[in-house]
Amino acid sequence: MLSGRLVKYLSTALSGNIDPEIIFAVLGYRIPGFLELAFPLAFLLGILLTLGRLYSENEMSILHASGISLWKLLRYIFGLGLLFAFLTATLSLYLSPMGSSKAGLILKVQDQRSDLDKITEKKFYKLPGDKGIVYAQRVSEDGVLKRVFLSLSNSSTKSSNNKSVIILSDEGRQQVTENDDNKFLVLNDGYRFVGNPGEYDYEITYFRDYASKLDKANSAITNQEVSSFSTAQLVSMSTSEARAELQWRLSLPVMILVVVFLAVSLSKTAPRQGRYVRVLPAILIYFTYYTALNYASRLIRFDKLPSEFNLLYVHLLFVILSLILLLRRELKISARLSLGAKS
Repeated sequence: MLSGRLVKYLSTALSGNIDPEIIFAVLGYRIPGFLELAFPLAFLLGILLTLGRLYSENEMSILHASGISLWKLLRYIFGLGLLFAFLTATLSLYLSPMGSSKAGLILKVQDQRSDLDKITEKKFYKLPGDKGIVYAQRVSEDGVLKRVFLSLSNSSTKSSNNKSVIILSDEGRQQVTENDDNKFLVLNDGYRFVGNPGEYDYEITYFRDYASKLDKANSAITNQEVSSFSTAQLVSMSTSEARAELQWRLSLPVMILVVVFLAVSLSKTAPRQGRYVRVLPAILIYFTYYTALNYASRLIRFDKLPSEFNLLYVHLLFVILSLILLLRRELKISARLSLGAKS
């Protein structure tokens, strides 16, 4: 997941839409969101492999003979689950929303950059709206472009007969009007060529100053994503999106506790089977559990479920499934013990 986001941000940076220097800052703020999703699965596999090894090496039989029943072992693991649930709650209720808000703010600032701010040296940059292509051999630290090539598309010029417009300039810079509403790319000491490739009737004009208007950046006043709101803000909101997001955040630490029941109920293996035999069924059940939560959360978000519906029902369903598997194991053990006593 983290590597996928990294590849996405790198491709965006190569296209010039974001500054490469902010990639790791954005990823750093996103890490709590990755961890809160990884903790339940990691905890499930940890319990499953640990108990699977105890079963495969017959150490679980020794524990049972020593008076440690399956339910007593479940209480010990549940205590450890409470600790991991607290850590996950800290991530989902506090750190992850804060990181999402910080990362969103950084990306929003990047979105407000003008076309000129996105130009990197020795790379062709396509202007938005198919206005043309710009190239600069060098970009100074103060944002001045050196040895500029600008090709304007036919749709962005008023030249007759749809002739191509190419501009070569020694340098260029961004200039903002006094009211800060409009931004221009101002080129100095260059030539403007108007004509069609393969023809000889080119119009060549020398200029000292040439200005091309840049597209306005999107307004900074945009709707904030609900995932970046703090938990306190979500509690005070009554929208379906806020309710779904709040329930999702509360579901992640609850998943840790439910995972304890799932792992213990699926950990029983025969000595010759090995401790990895239950991993695939456990992962399939876990992803069914996760998908059911995610799907129910989306239905709540889009008002497709009654307002009184809660994700707690999904948790209860899988707790009941785990208890059924545990009771089934206990009944089998009791039956074997009774048969052994009779014989």
